[in-house]
Amino acid sequence: MLDFYWTFPVIVSLIVVKLCHWIYRWKNPTCKGNLPPGTMGFPIIGETFEFMTPYDFHLVISPFLKKKISRYGSKMFSTSLFGAKVIISIDPEVNMEMAKANSQLGATESLRRLFGENSDFLQRKDIHKYVRNLTSRFVGPENLKNRLIQDIDCLTRNYFEIEKGAMSTSFDVKEAATQMVVDLIVKKVIGGMESEAVKELGLCWTAFRTNWFNFSYNFPGTTVYRFVMARKRAAKLLKGLIQKKKESKQGLGDFLDILFDEMEKDGAVLDIDRAVNLIFTFFILSQETTPGIVAATVKLVADNPDVMEELKREHEAVVQNRVDKEAGITWEEYKSMTFTHMVIKESLRFTSAQPTVHRIPTEDVQIGDYTVPAGWLFFGIPLVHFDEKKYDDPLKFNPWRWKGQDLHGILSKDYMPFGAGSTLCVGSEFAKFIIAIFLHHLSRFRWSLDPKTRVLRRYMLMFPTGCKVEITKEPSD
Repeated sequence: MLDFYWTFPVIVSLIVVKLCHWIYRWKNPTCKGNLPPGTMGFPIIGETFEFMTPYDFHLVISPFLKKKISRYGSKMFSTSLFGAKVIISIDPEVNMEMAKANSQLGATESLRRLFGENSDFLQRKDIHKYVRNLTSRFVGPENLKNRLIQDIDCLTRNYFEIEKGAMSTSFDVKEAATQMVVDLIVKKVIGGMESEAVKELGLCWTAFRTNWFNFSYNFPGTTVYRFVMARKRAAKLLKGLIQKKKESKQGLGDFLDILFDEMEKDGAVLDIDRAVNLIFTFFILSQETTPGIVAATVKLVADNPDVMEELKREHEAVVQNRVDKEAGITWEEYKSMTFTHMVIKESLRFTSAQPTVHRIPTEDVQIGDYTVPAGWLFFGIPLVHFDEKKYDDPLKFNPWRWKGQDLHGILSKDYMPFGAGSTLCVGSEFAKFIIAIFLHHLSRFRWSLDPKTRVLRRYMLMFPTGCKVEITKEPSD
């Protein structure tokens, strides 16, 4: 008993010392070079809650970033988010340099669990490049022009009830765009599906329409746990569907056809499991990112009546110049929508205030006086989009600023809404096309946006009260 009274305080003391040492190491990380200034916040939690606090769409710069920039007087700083060590940069030169560095795509642990640890989008450079090439064969400009344009146009028309000649209708823009994209992917990626399978997949997708960026703790009740369970269900269902279609060779979607051709090649890198993971990732990314930008663009147009009127003039002219007024949109018409492309380019500039360059360097990277340590997450935020030296009155939504400029370029050090380097978003043209077609059909109506619509910035755009549009006039002939 006496020994216990002596040993217990010793054990407690050792635990306290160990804990203090761990906290000290957490707050004072080391690297071989000079870390950018910063603080790591509380152990494990870091500064996540402050970083993820929603803020008004028109503020552009988050209070968190504003405070950090003011405190350190630097465009780079270190912090801890989602339980990981992170370097954040708003310097366009640094962002471009890191985008081109020999590093892998950076993802938080919650994202890794969402997409799967073996996701090819998170793998080594050669596998990632191979997967990008496969995906670009489906969503790249050539396939958009030759295979997808009619399907996207038809799906969009249905949401505006053009076929029914509706005089008055309303819908949520983000929900409509999401459903439209999902319907397109089901049809063109997988092909024909039984209604029960479609319903079950739909239930899986809804589990992912929440905050992707979270702490990585995977136990019942957590967001990550729901992600993992839903991903397993979706993967099992997709695998069964793909195996059946591989055996029958019937009802194939365009993308599945591409994947099966790859599987049959000698020394094929692609197998069933990789195909399932690729389709799953494509579903998740396309249904969450593009619809949010569509909804934000509609909000920006609604807030600027002069933009709305100019879009209306342009799209009425497109229809008037058709021989067959009921015909669908053509690629030539899409390319001719000059003002629409100006609106899209400006919308992408205005909506991109979240990290678009994500990297995890495989070795220390020296940038100026600072070092980005190997294994740390790097987030590059394109705040250059709001730099007064680069853009006149940058906080104003002004599509006319792009008049006479390259409307189809998606990357420069002063403009990077789709990231940069080897992980430049492969679906960039797909996203722009979806926005253009949506604006084309919307602009042919007299419409208004629910005045209660609010857009908040977080890591992704948020619409706490929805984004409901009311149409009150049928389109012009």
